[in-house]
Amino acid sequence: MTASLISGRLAVLSVGLDSFGRSLREHGAASLQLDWQPPGDGDPVVAWRVAQLAGDGADPATPGSRIDRANKVAVERVLAAHPVLMDVALHARDVWPDMDRMLLHAGAPVTWQEMCGPMRGAMVGAALYEGWASTADAAERMLEGGAIRFAQCHDAGAVGPMAGIISPSMPVFVVRNQTHGNVAYSNINEGIGKVLRFGANGPEVIQRLKWFEQVLAPVLKRAVLASGGIDLKAIQSQALMMGDEVHSRNAAATALFFMRLAVAATGADIERHATHEVLKFVADTSQFFLNLSMAAAKATMDAAHGVEYSSIVTAIARNGVTTAIRVSGLGRQWFQTPSDQPAGLYFPGFRAEDANPDLGDSAITETAGLGGFSFAASPALTQLVGGSAAQAMHYSRLMYEITDGRNPANSLPAMDFAAGPVAIDVRKVIDTGIQPVLTTGIAHRSAGVGQIGAGVVRVPMNCFVRALEALSLQSGLA
Repeated sequence: MTASLISGRLAVLSVGLDSFGRSLREHGAASLQLDWQPPGDGDPVVAWRVAQLAGDGADPATPGSRIDRANKVAVERVLAAHPVLMDVALHARDVWPDMDRMLLHAGAPVTWQEMCGPMRGAMVGAALYEGWASTADAAERMLEGGAIRFAQCHDAGAVGPMAGIISPSMPVFVVRNQTHGNVAYSNINEGIGKVLRFGANGPEVIQRLKWFEQVLAPVLKRAVLASGGIDLKAIQSQALMMGDEVHSRNAAATALFFMRLAVAATGADIERHATHEVLKFVADTSQFFLNLSMAAAKATMDAAHGVEYSSIVTAIARNGVTTAIRVSGLGRQWFQTPSDQPAGLYFPGFRAEDANPDLGDSAITETAGLGGFSFAASPALTQLVGGSAAQAMHYSRLMYEITDGRNPANSLPAMDFAAGPVAIDVRKVIDTGIQPVLTTGIAHRSAGVGQIGAGVVRVPMNCFVRALEALSLQSGLA
């Protein structure tokens, strides 16, 4: 037996560093590299905490730990959620009367001094739009001196893509979770080119925002009210069947939304020219549905937040400096660490050195099982972000390893219509070493340049390590 093993051609399963297997292959041996890494991000203390939490509060009469039982409740809330667009608030101050001179932004808390270029540029643009300053320099001085306050979108029940700026005069979508009664908000997608969310703040940007306020929002509001509400969950579900992952690609979702909007708008008592302008803008903006998808995901995941002892991630947010997560059973704490650079394709003339670290609240879609978790539904997206259809399916398969739920509404056609993975479990991320995959746009690090590419990025492991420490403290194990 030993002699035949030595004399025959060597075939090896290699676990750990790829260099082990590479060395074998260079010497003629067949080697299969297993994608594995030690639990706890290689830290034995962290790995032991995961093991302790696996049996924490176990009840002989009930299967699983108290975290497992809490996660079951959280997952049930996610699956039962039913987000519907109910209204368009003409001004954000109608929703938050105390906004005054205040701006909401994407991600976790960040100071003006720490803020990235695109977010600074967007805040300057918002100050100009509101008329708080007449020049960019004056707006910067006001922001730096504290004359304009800012806070996080998530803390107001809202989300915004990229810089995510919402100012008092901006209109916002109003999305209600019909199952649980909670409400979420988002600003309106500006389209492509020089836009506020990427830090542009020139006259054309301000002019477009004024048109949103004066024409777009009033038409949308009357159409949505005339429709009796637009079912966003149904649109997201159908769009996955049509090639979207409903984060970085929303062509199908926007078309489906347009169908419902157009019927309602043309049937309502709205001035014909304004209706045509609005419908043309939506038809020309393939990413229009992104902000609605984000608000729908926010309404879904907020319903799952606040379940005591739950280790389910209910928000992922990036401010261009840090990536942060929130966990259902850990209140309003953010567990954050420096953001990574997305990997993907760049538009002509741009390189990785030009890119800002990951930015925006749009990763809320991944927490709800869309985006990178539903990548298998959108092979067309791989042409934009780089990669292959097989790689897209691989990403979705990996996400099953770190989630506690399977959502039939997020059916993945390329995977025999399997229910998509949903509900990221902090413990599973650390135990497997698999980081959640996000699809994302790539912003230039300087204000005003805009989007320079698209790709994928992983949520940094340290976010989950920090959250695990808090879970251990909560359970009295640390």
